Amino acid sequence: MKLISKLLAFIAINLIFFVSAALAIPPIQRLTLNNSASAYLIETKVLPIIDIEVIIDAGSRYDPPNKTGLAALTASLLNLGIQSGKKIISEAAIADEIADLGASLSVMASGERATMRIRSLSRADLRQRVVELGATILAHPRFEAKIVEREKQRLIAQLLDAETKPEYILERQFKKAVFRDYPLGSSATAQSIAQIQVSDLKQFHQLFYRSDRITVNLVGDIDRQEATQIAQALLLQLAATGPDIASLPKLTESPVESASARVTQIAFDAQQTHIAMGMTAIPRNDPDYFPLLVGNYVLGGGGFVSRLMNEVREKRGLAYSVSSYFIPGKNVGIFQAGLQTRNDQAGLALGVMRETIARFINEGPSAADLVAAKANLSNGYPLRIDSNRKLLDNLSSITWNNLPLDTLETWTKQIEAITVEQVRQAFQKHLAMNRMQTVVVGASITAPK
Repeated sequence: MKLISKLLAFIAINLIFFVSAALAIPPIQRLTLNNSASAYLIETKVLPIIDIEVIIDAGSRYDPPNKTGLAALTASLLNLGIQSGKKIISEAAIADEIADLGASLSVMASGERATMRIRSLSRADLRQRVVELGATILAHPRFEAKIVEREKQRLIAQLLDAETKPEYILERQFKKAVFRDYPLGSSATAQSIAQIQVSDLKQFHQLFYRSDRITVNLVGDIDRQEATQIAQALLLQLAATGPDIASLPKLTESPVESASARVTQIAFDAQQTHIAMGMTAIPRNDPDYFPLLVGNYVLGGGGFVSRLMNEVREKRGLAYSVSSYFIPGKNVGIFQAGLQTRNDQAGLALGVMRETIARFINEGPSAADLVAAKANLSNGYPLRIDSNRKLLDNLSSITWNNLPLDTLETWTKQIEAITVEQVRQAFQKHLAMNRMQTVVVGASITAPK
């Protein structure tokens, strides 16, 4: 433990040197494994640590209709007890081992995927122990009945509490309004969690947690050979393949509808009304990603310099904050704009937000707006890659979305090449006001025409 403390102190002292080193963007290396998984490495020698991510194509989009939350519950239970043969390791023993190694390990599932993340000192004996533990957690979760029931009750309590909060109700209903019957439109409920049994968890794990559905990303103080060994060791205990998995249904983009059909109003007794509007949008690998990114900085992603902030807050004082953003995924994305405002001015605030977005779709940014947006995005890029974790986040996006491996190196060049006309064309191609869904939680308003 003394040695680990000294190494951690060394890390803290050397953090100051990381930013300058990060400016020289290290290349992404594709690794060759002896199984059906994919693996990638960004080698950085500034700090004696490694960050590892195991991506499993096992997100909540694969949840059964009446058991929404199964993917998330499966992931959260992986490190709460393991059993390999007759060997059983409790959740307390797992936590103690990780702490003794000065490491961290977490597992979670989102809409598209499940992820395990490991951080460890790069010293061979320490990293080997945490990798071996991670491999066993991935392959042999115990799903002990009493722990499953405990976690179900904890999650149910969280959901029941969340259902009393307007921001949670807004996001759940907005997701449902935009995605409709597509799996990403479903949200876990107390009822769906209660339906999940130990057998469901075991079946889901067996079906989805296998090498041919996995990508391993590594960042840090290891070379190519060491990274390959780590990736293979992590997956050694998993099946290479498995039975065919039913294809996901095709997403139908947000349809053209009447104004009243596109507004969902939910009464809620509070002083503030919460509003979200948006529609389906592009996946991350769409060629229009960069024009939409730059354009949205002008529209609602640039904080106090954005059009929405200027029209809604600065000119009219209708909301403290208003923003818009694109959330592109592997197969589909979403555009969302939103604000909170006083109940008596909810209709006016929504109207101004709608008018501002509609005007931007029609006109696009000015030349001056575009120059400022590109400068802010490009100049801020070093802050997106100034740590191992941020590099891992970027690597994760690149490998999950099948982007070119030189994306980190070309990112600013692609930003700087965007023109006003490209932004205007991209917004007009992918967004339309008569397809925008609006969800209002709070005061009742008159549906916009």
